[in-house]
Amino acid sequence: MSYLMGQFRTAWTLCDYHLRDLSTEECLWRPAVRGLHVAQDDQGRWRADWPDHEGYDLGPPSIGWLTWHLGFWWSMALDHNFGAGDLTREDVSWPGDAQACRTWIHGLKDRWAAELDVLDEAALASPARTRWPFSDRPLGDVIAWANVELTKNAAEIGYARFLYAVSDRRG
Repeated sequence: MSYLMGQFRTAWTLCDYHLRDLSTEECLWRPAVRGLHVAQDDQGRWRADWPDHEGYDLGPPSIGWLTWHLGFWWSMALDHNFGAGDLTREDVSWPGDAQACRTWIHGLKDRWAAELDVLDEAALASPARTRWPFSDRPLGDVIAWANVELTKNAAEIGYARFLYAVSDRRG
C-alpha cells in the first residue's frame, strides 16, 4: 500500500500546484473554438459536455471541463467503491467557480485519503468492493488507476494554464 500512497501523494502535489491560484476566468476560457466545456443549464446548474468519442477532433477541453472531469471520476470512484454506488454522471455538476472547484476537489482528496488510510493488503487484493470504473479486479487496481487519472488531469490543467497565460484573451 505504501507505493500506492506514495504515488497518490506525488500526483496530489502536482494537482494542488495547478489548482492553487486557478481563477474562474481561466476555468471558463476556451483554448480553441471546439472542445469539451461546461455551461449552465436552464436551472442554473453547471453541466459538462460528454463526448461520444475520444478522437483528437473533439478539440482541447477547457479547464472548467478538466476540473469537472476530475471531480466526476473521483466522486464516482468514491461512491461506487466505498459508498452506495448509485451516483451517475448526470448527478455530478461543475461547482461554478474556481474557489468552489478547489473546495470540491480538496474535499474529494480528503475523503479518498481517509478511505485509503484504513485499507490493508487483503482489501487491496480483493475485488469485493471494486465496482467502478471496472469490476472483478482487485481494489488496488482502482487505486492505481485513480493515481494515473489524477496525474493526467493535473498535467492537462497545467498545460491549459500555460496556454491561457500566453493567449490573447481580448477576443
